[in-house]
Amino acid sequence: MSGAAIITVLSGLVLLLAVLRAAQSLHQDRGTGRGTEPGHGDSVIESNYASGAGGGQSMSYRISRDPQTYAKLFIPKDRK
Repeated sequence: MSGAAIITVLSGLVLLLAVLRAAQSLHQDRGTGRGTEPGHGDSVIESNYASGAGGGQSMSYRISRDPQTYAKLFIPKDRK
């Protein structure tokens, strides 16, 4: 077998393993819920950024857990 053929076969095996692992991961995660449950109150997301010597930024975002209130965020202000 030539060097190019060995590289092609090994690349194919690596690709096959990656696809099989992705399929396994999707299958395992299928039953788990994503996001937050609807309800009252807010979810708080904190974002911290440090840019080295003394610089940085810290922010907190409040996201409503009520689906109707959350949806209203995407309606332009000039609409009724």
